[in-house]
Amino acid sequence: MSTATAPARAYIGDLHHDQREWLNALSFYKEDISILEHRLEDIVRRNNKPEVMAEVEHFQNQFIREREVIDELRHDIKQEENVLEKEMKDHPVAIEHRYFKDHTELRDRYQTFEKLYRELKQEFQQWLVKWM
Repeated sequence: MSTATAPARAYIGDLHHDQREWLNALSFYKEDISILEHRLEDIVRRNNKPEVMAEVEHFQNQFIREREVIDELRHDIKQEENVLEKEMKDHPVAIEHRYFKDHTELRDRYQTFEKLYRELKQEFQQWLVKWM
């Protein structure tokens, strides 16, 4: 008796919907980072004490890393989109009724990104209150 579980499966329409939703959200997050960076610049203009500048550098580095993660996720989502598009082209008959391997790993990565981004943004907002 095998204890391995079968991979999760989903319809192509559901997979495509997830991909569109994630790409739209990632675009929003990237723009949000730009807004947060402007807030950071406001703080630097008002207060350039060494302890503030060290914290500014921390957030600058975090924002750079978040952008990198967004770019990596966008790339991987687009790659998966390309695979589905090829499948649709190569095997169009009843494609919307067939199951495909769910993108569980990609979903986990996206959800982890969102969680960490929310935590960073909350930390940043608390920091802003301290220095505004």
